[in-house]
Amino acid sequence: MQKLNKNVVSKTNRPIKILQFGEGNFLRAFCDWIIQEGNDKGLINSNIAVVQPIEFGRVKELGEQDGLYTVILEGLKDGEVVRSKTVVDVIDDFINPYPEYDKYLEYAKSDDLRFVISNTTEAGIILDKNDTDFSKCPASFPGKLLALLVERYKHFKGAEDKGLIIIPCELIDKNGKELKLILNDLAKLANLDEGFINWLNNANTFCSTLVDRIVPGYPRDEIKELTEELGYEDHSIVKGEIFHLWVIETSDPKVQQEFPLDKAGLDVIFVEDLTPYKQRKVSILNGSHTAMVPVAFLYGIDTVRETVEHDVLGKFVKNTIFDEIIPTLDLPADELDKFANEVIDRYRNPYVRHELLSIALNATTKYKTRILPSVVKYVERKNELPKRLLFSLASMLVFFKGERDGETIPVSDNQEFLDMYNELWASYDGSRESVQGMVDKYLGLKDHWEVDFSGIKGANDFVVDSVYAIMKDGMKEAVKAVL
Repeated sequence: MQKLNKNVVSKTNRPIKILQFGEGNFLRAFCDWIIQEGNDKGLINSNIAVVQPIEFGRVKELGEQDGLYTVILEGLKDGEVVRSKTVVDVIDDFINPYPEYDKYLEYAKSDDLRFVISNTTEAGIILDKNDTDFSKCPASFPGKLLALLVERYKHFKGAEDKGLIIIPCELIDKNGKELKLILNDLAKLANLDEGFINWLNNANTFCSTLVDRIVPGYPRDEIKELTEELGYEDHSIVKGEIFHLWVIETSDPKVQQEFPLDKAGLDVIFVEDLTPYKQRKVSILNGSHTAMVPVAFLYGIDTVRETVEHDVLGKFVKNTIFDEIIPTLDLPADELDKFANEVIDRYRNPYVRHELLSIALNATTKYKTRILPSVVKYVERKNELPKRLLFSLASMLVFFKGERDGETIPVSDNQEFLDMYNELWASYDGSRESVQGMVDKYLGLKDHWEVDFSGIKGANDFVVDSVYAIMKDGMKEAVKAVL
């Protein structure tokens, strides 16, 4: 069977306006797929030159298929099973800057170039203080980008209109601002002149982003069947979920004007502050994930999908989101409801098997960062306890006893927390008094929680009652009290 290339599927000739650092599954199934949609709808007319950010990567393999690859998206949308196939043709040049440094720097001189997109993993946006020799390919992503910007500044003699729009997608907080800070630090370490540093900060626009799509990647287990279905071999095929969200933070109107992907019917949002959207994701998606794990697992369920489709546990998850998490957030109600329903569809995705135990890793810290802020805000706003969120905390304490139905279960967390749980459960003798002592110590970890539970009226007693009920009657009975 023929390999996918431009003899099998034609490519569209477009100017290369985007330089992309990274050729991994996420960028290709998320950013590049979105850019394909924007091109197909006549909004941006742009192709991509992809830069391999590390010495060993896949740009050569992408080039062998002329940059063509297939994105298969699967999941639920509005409760209905959806599956789509798209051949993405936007990648038009392939650069390994280590042996092709001169070719890489040539892009600094391009009149067409307007955007830089990146996903070099969380470890990519770091300051390497020694990465200041631009006569050869710098080692770090910030070093490579700074070298390109220096070359562009020189070539265009500091022209203000030749700055770039830089949109990093690495999963770190305020990624655009962090990248800008690192570039400034690196420029000073390299003794670059003030004229360049002013141009770096004033002519270029750095956008922080929030990105969200689950991308399982290359479907190795299904490749034979997919090849038959597609009618060609594709060594760069990538699978992802239907859901996608790209929030781009900017106060510069030209970003949305030049990159109007929000007009393509996609979940691309331009905002001046992405903080509420990050809080929405952390609270609703990550928070409900963390809240369901100990409750559902101790109930006898093993996966996310089974949990939300269960008569009792599905109600627990939905009520937790809509009744206790959403009231603590500050976006419009219709936006919050839409996102919450999309989250539930993602949980019910029949193409993904998401094990609860895989989410349980580092649950003690996850509860603190993902759920506890909702607990505090709920009490402040409602003057009552968010009983499902606190029941999840009680369930987590029981989960770390390391038993389900009399059998040992694997638990994972920082060793200091595992030692703490072992010590707490060593004091348990089946009495309510021993549970009281455990919970007093557990909620009294102020250095960890950074919250004074004693100031939340009734919280301690509720958690004690919940732990005692789970241990005495089992999860199936105990959970009924919070439904």
